Amino acid sequence: MTLDDVDHILLRELQRDGRASYTALSEASGLSAPAVRQRVQRLRDEGVVQIVGVTDPMALGLPVMALIGVRVDTDVHAVADRISELSGVIYVVLTAGSFDLFAEVVCKEPAELLAVLNDHIKRVPGVTRAEAFTYFGIHTHRFAWPSA
Repeated sequence: MTLDDVDHILLRELQRDGRASYTALSEASGLSAPAVRQRVQRLRDEGVVQIVGVTDPMALGLPVMALIGVRVDTDVHAVADRISELSGVIYVVLTAGSFDLFAEVVCKEPAELLAVLNDHIKRVPGVTRAEAFTYFGIHTHRFAWPSA
């Protein structure tokens, strides 16, 4: 999908405030509100942007967070699919380097993290090693970056 200057303006505004009205987006982009609505819908339909509420796991009672590095000796996509289904796993990314994928996990207590790691991730067929990097706090968390 090719993005033009107006698309980039809309993306920048939505990154700043995902609840911005079509009227506000219209003022920023120079398009009519109905035209903005169509553009935003096209960006959503094409998978360029998702408009979601971002939550703070700690505020939701999930203070135990970790990034788990996983090595596999089989199809990484199949392992990623299995790990993605586990309770507490909020994202999985395929990587290059010493780990084949990373999974971010949020839990209520350390024992739950241990169970996710030891009883579930390490038992997924193809997993040869899993190492947890426990978070002590989130220093920077950005959702906006240049769209062009």
